[in-house]
Amino acid sequence: MKFENTEVWGFKHALRGMRNPLESWDKSDTFINGNCGTDCSCENCSQTEGIEIGERDLFLMQKLIKAGSEHRKFLRQIFVAVDITAPLYWWKEFDTYKVGTVNNSTSTMHKLASTPITRDCFEMGDFEDMPPRMFKSKDEYGDTYEENNLCNFISLDLFWCHLIDVLEDYRVHYNKTKDKRYWKELIRLLPESWLQKRTITMNYENILNMYRQRKNHKLTEWSKSFCNWVKTLPYAEELICLE
Repeated sequence: MKFENTEVWGFKHALRGMRNPLESWDKSDTFINGNCGTDCSCENCSQTEGIEIGERDLFLMQKLIKAGSEHRKFLRQIFVAVDITAPLYWWKEFDTYKVGTVNNSTSTMHKLASTPITRDCFEMGDFEDMPPRMFKSKDEYGDTYEENNLCNFISLDLFWCHLIDVLEDYRVHYNKTKDKRYWKELIRLLPESWLQKRTITMNYENILNMYRQRKNHKLTEWSKSFCNWVKTLPYAEELICLE
């Protein structure tokens, strides 16, 4: 699972709007140009638009966050764009977050058959940690072969090799013949571990909800990969990971 090309913007107008209800703009103590000067292009300043959030502003932000979603509207004005490459089983869960998120994905319809299918096309992050496991082979009638014959067992690693070979064979035959039956069978057999890349836009409110709901999730793609990426965002510890 990969996170690439992360961009964050909107701190300036989010902070300004946060103080609109009480017209308390004069109390803002945020430093606009950052620590490095007005022409700074370092990663920290570029991601926060050169903003160093002051103590009074940060106190108000955290107070509104703790007060609930109806009070922390300013978070919805801090935007994040990122390219995420993740398995289909993770995207199925991500797609439950519809409000405030937009995504454009690579297409299995148009591009699945265009490049060779290898192990690199699948999420294998936890595969090396799997304990040894053998699966019983079955005959054409679905009956299990005799257990004392080791030739009738297949390892998980060998299973993956066979599956990838089958998928690649269908892909090659589709490209040779343009017979859509091969393409459809390729789609039907495609595992949910298939890696898909999407470009996502969302906001800090979306990310806060995802982080809180998924930080203890059994899928490490959520509890480790996603949450670790969240912590790299500007002021994530103060605004998103806030308890």
